[in-house]
Amino acid sequence: MKAIVFAYNVLGKVGLEELLKCGYEVCALVTHEDDPNEKIYFESVAKIAEKKGIKVYAPPSPNTPEFIQIIKDMKPDVLFSFYYRQMISDEILNIVNNNAYNLHGSLLPKYRGRSPLNWAVLHGETKAGVTLHKMVKKADRGEMIDQQAFDILDEDNIKTLQPKMENAGIVLLKRVLPEILKGTAKSYVQDESQASYFGGRKPQDGQIHWDKSAFEIHNLVRAVTDPFPGAFTFCNGKKIIVWSSKLLNHANLSGKPGEVVSVEPLTVVTGKDCLVIHKGKVNDEDNLDSSDIVAKANIKIKNVFSNEL
Repeated sequence: MKAIVFAYNVLGKVGLEELLKCGYEVCALVTHEDDPNEKIYFESVAKIAEKKGIKVYAPPSPNTPEFIQIIKDMKPDVLFSFYYRQMISDEILNIVNNNAYNLHGSLLPKYRGRSPLNWAVLHGETKAGVTLHKMVKKADRGEMIDQQAFDILDEDNIKTLQPKMENAGIVLLKRVLPEILKGTAKSYVQDESQASYFGGRKPQDGQIHWDKSAFEIHNLVRAVTDPFPGAFTFCNGKKIIVWSSKLLNHANLSGKPGEVVSVEPLTVVTGKDCLVIHKGKVNDEDNLDSSDIVAKANIKIKNVFSNEL
């Protein structure tokens, strides 16, 4: 079966590799140029394809008449999308008679849209997963083929969850790709009553609002830590990025939200309970522990973290 693959990021690598292992003929890879302003923490799916002799395209948009014609000329039987970041037009889906599948990084119908794993951590979920579903006009709405879940533990963050998501993708694709190849894959509709949708996240969305609870702020820290831009705040004219933190529930400490109540370790009052800051960055100085953050930003008890310099 001749496949065209739209792919990027960790699941892009997983998807391409599993298709090749399963015996699909990949006629082309459509991917993205790396953004120089984005931290690239994943192996290049384009380089993997090139090593396999697969033609690689990275158009600004795949939906132009010129590129659609290129796809038509390949005469693919099936289309797969693995963390490709642009919407794929109906005209392209029609080329494969709607025999198109997307691997989404959530347990659909929850967390449709962009950055699903980040959003799951941000909301304190204890489970996440990946879903292979049919592609339709509306993103992440098509009938589901199968899912694979994994646990989000208290000590997990977005970095430790990347290998879990990668492994879940491998397990799922090994199970379902042979069925699609044989034409025996079954599908089932999503339960719209359980659906949720979230948009993409930007670096500025990592700003800490100290009137929120320690639980909410801690989840923000976990959700956007390295390799993402990080949760941030300001103190004494310094921008502080928080890479790791710990909840301090029911502490016998009082103050207004954002107020520093201890520097050994660095502890801040929130809208409910306190947050201990373990690791972070002050301006351009990275991977600092609590005591170094205190020293670099000249933080003292009664200082107040704010939303501006």
